[in-house]
Amino acid sequence: MRRAAIVHPLRTPVGAFGGALRDLPVEDLAATVVRAVVERSGVDPGRVDDVVFAQSYANSEVPCVGRWVALHAGLPEHVPGMQLDRRCGGGLQALVTAAMMVQTGAADVVLAGGVESMSRIEYYSTATRWGARAGTVSLYDRLDRGRERSQPEARFGPISGMVETAENLASDFGLGREAADAYAARSHQRAAAAWKEGLFEAEVVPVEVPQRRGEPIVVTRDEGIRPDTTAASLARLRTLVPGGTVTAGNASQQNDAAAACLVVAEDALDDLGLEPLGYLESWAVAGCAPSRMGFGPVPAVSRLASRTGTDTRSLLDDMALVELNEAFAVQVLAVLEGWGWHDHDRLNVLGSGISLGHPIGATGVRMLTTLLHELHRRGGGRGLATMCIGGGQGLAAVLESA
Repeated sequence: MRRAAIVHPLRTPVGAFGGALRDLPVEDLAATVVRAVVERSGVDPGRVDDVVFAQSYANSEVPCVGRWVALHAGLPEHVPGMQLDRRCGGGLQALVTAAMMVQTGAADVVLAGGVESMSRIEYYSTATRWGARAGTVSLYDRLDRGRERSQPEARFGPISGMVETAENLASDFGLGREAADAYAARSHQRAAAAWKEGLFEAEVVPVEVPQRRGEPIVVTRDEGIRPDTTAASLARLRTLVPGGTVTAGNASQQNDAAAACLVVAEDALDDLGLEPLGYLESWAVAGCAPSRMGFGPVPAVSRLASRTGTDTRSLLDDMALVELNEAFAVQVLAVLEGWGWHDHDRLNVLGSGISLGHPIGATGVRMLTTLLHELHRRGGGRGLATMCIGGGQGLAAVLESA
């Protein structure tokens, strides 16, 4: 089976909710990074066999975002595209799906990515198509509604949202507010230091945002990082649940971003004149209780380790770096307890969802982009990218630096 090489992984800056990217349509956000991947790699656009893109909050404004973005970015008409959704794991799933296409010989070159504009997610009604003759019509916020309906209520009971699942893990593992705030502060400090040292410059594509008057604004940096964050400053925030641990400061953000890369058959690299940054080595996905969705990386990494003939601790110890998406600080801490592994010198060394942000469908590709660039800077090695997924899943993948 052919190895799947990862070429020119890039991402946009991660915009804050309602921030500088809020008026940019999702198709423009995604097309910006797709064009950059094609241009910087030098690949002939006509050689792209398919475009696989993740989006978790899709709608009919941009149906089948992979095909839509391929056309919008100027790829030839014969290049097809598709859309997939594995919620928080969608971006990484797009890469995995593209890799399977390459590994099995169904394609030589696939453009994989993810996009989310959480600022533009709409309100909707389920009661108006056949007419509401009188009375009030309810509009649902699709952001909140998607979290509330992440599982069949008839089987699992109601879950108020992802915050409840994080508080369940805090209770299960006896995790307190102080530890959560300390972890969140470190995430912001690491991300701020990375920007200061120029570590993100190679992976970030500037985004132009048209203005009604005057020249476009050019967004070049992630907006959600707060360099002055400390555990003491976070301790002043009110918890979202009385007596709980989760606050707006120690949870992931809502964001706007896109990320993409080429996934190429290793034996086609020379013919195409492409240099890989890394390879997908192995991956696994696993389910868990929806009410403990944040624990998903534990069974996912366990399954991945088993499939590669090892155990969780050995697999983690073999990794040069580990990227574990920060949905919530207490969720990260619970996963570390589940793994029995607490090496913070190799974990999220440049920050993650709490500081860099969590643009749902784009997050997985953002993570692998950061991971591969950082492995390259450090001279190579293998890295793990993993995340929890709303509804009770975990996805994990091992990537090898080229």
